[in-house]
Amino acid sequence: MVISIDETAEVPIYQQIRNQIVLGISDGRLKPGEQLPTVRALAGEIGINSMTVNKAYALLKQEGYIYTDRRNGAHVRNEFTETKELQEKSKIILQQVISEAKICGITQEEFLALCRNMYKG
Repeated sequence: MVISIDETAEVPIYQQIRNQIVLGISDGRLKPGEQLPTVRALAGEIGINSMTVNKAYALLKQEGYIYTDRRNGAHVRNEFTETKELQEKSKIILQQVISEAKICGITQEEFLALCRNMYKG
């Protein structure tokens, strides 16, 4: 999986890494149980400090997307608990996106169609 960083974005680099890994899991590019690059390897590959990658991996672990062990590194979880509930911070982000869509004049039907297309991948 290739991680690309936008250094001009307002989103912190560790969050960009986290977001791209979550996207990779959801669209199937990252398979359950798949090993992620080591912190040092990923940091070297994208040219950033290893502490930034470590922060992204810690966040992914805390959120339940990956697990780590000292001998084998970080892996995508094999199973995810279906809670049928978004995390509170995801709801806040979604509300922000909906608000922006309303301001841009996008109708509810257009917004839902866009969501359906993106959800399908």
